[in-house]
Amino acid sequence: MLYGMPTPTVRRLLVGHLLRHAREQTGLDLDAAGKLIGKTNSTMSRIERGHTALPQHMLKKLADAYEQHVPNVVDLDELLDLARGSQDRGRWSGYRSVYSKYFRMAVDLEADASAIFQYQTEIVPGLLQTEDYIRALFTTAQLQLSDQSTEDAIEARLERQAVLTKPNASQVSFVLSESSLRRHVGDRELMEAQLRHVAEIARLRNVQIQVLPFAAATAPRATHDFKLFRVPSPGNAGPLEFVYVEDFTDGRYLDGHEDVHAYTLLWQQLVAAALDPVESEKFILRVADEFAR
Repeated sequence: MLYGMPTPTVRRLLVGHLLRHAREQTGLDLDAAGKLIGKTNSTMSRIERGHTALPQHMLKKLADAYEQHVPNVVDLDELLDLARGSQDRGRWSGYRSVYSKYFRMAVDLEADASAIFQYQTEIVPGLLQTEDYIRALFTTAQLQLSDQSTEDAIEARLERQAVLTKPNASQVSFVLSESSLRRHVGDRELMEAQLRHVAEIARLRNVQIQVLPFAAATAPRATHDFKLFRVPSPGNAGPLEFVYVEDFTDGRYLDGHEDVHAYTLLWQQLVAAALDPVESEKFILRVADEFAR
């Protein structure tokens, strides 16, 4: 595999992605594809969306059927390799159990993505937070976690930050609203340290940070946070792409072509409206200096 061994969740998503690509290449709809292996339209939809996994023998039967329509439409060895272990359990035990169930897929996508694009409005993104900032978030937000749960949450969030510095690290781009830099979390000393940390991370070769200032008159009307994930896929199916949008009690994953295209355009508009990376670093350090006074 070109991209190592993805998490079980992402392996299942990639299997579905490859199957959908193969089906579309054959010109079959979900009904026709389901009849090839005795499955319903709704079951085929769940399989292609990564919600349901097929056993190996059924997966091979479906791939062979697609091959009858379009030779070499799918690499069976790669498909079966991805499918192995896609049902593994236990990843969300211990300190990782603090993650909300709706957020766990985002954590897996984050771990396996080759590129991540994040727009953040009110607080510093989790991947850029210092330990003190994380601790203050849980204290000031009055989440009523036990002391152990707070420590687990801190450990889990700090673990995620390895995506920025691991070997062959992802390309990660942020557009941060000015409000995320000025919103007080903890005291002024904590905020100064947090912003200097953001400026330091911005110097990593695989990280790009831009600030969308209040004065950006051309800023598009992006009123909520979102993430775009791009995960490499074998063969000619193209990358797996997801948009993650979160509200107070839930998170949504969008992978439709129109949704991904719309958010990609929005991202490009935000990048164009924001300060460039060099000016953004200077801006972040100026705000840090303000907290130091």
